[in-house]
Amino acid sequence: HVQLVESGGDSVEAGGSLRLSCVVSGYFSKRCMAWFRQAPGKERQGVAAIVTGAHNKYYAGSANGRFTISQDYAKSTIYLQIDSLKPDDTAMYYCAARTDSDFVNLQLARSYNYWGQGTQVTVS
Repeated sequence: HVQLVESGGDSVEAGGSLRLSCVVSGYFSKRCMAWFRQAPGKERQGVAAIVTGAHNKYYAGSANGRFTISQDYAKSTIYLQIDSLKPDDTAMYYCAARTDSDFVNLQLARSYNYWGQGTQVTVS
């Protein structure tokens, strides 16, 4: 059984930075994992994806070079670094994992099998 636990969300001023963490319990290797975000009244939006234990990375167009996804394999953790935060970045950020490493349909929320509880990012 896979569990995902996010942390690192906070209330920050515009222009600041945050690093979100997602600790994975259970099988970590060769999994497609992603960060999504959802603002109130809006659909869940894929931000970035990575294959654990590999070099594949993907960023949605909306990432605009301000988001960086990374992993620490030894800690079974993936990260999302967000720089130059804007009020539009305010959302609940979710970590998601698949049971496969297929690097397709990365922004399709229903293709992910496991989800964390989310961590809130508020930018003012």
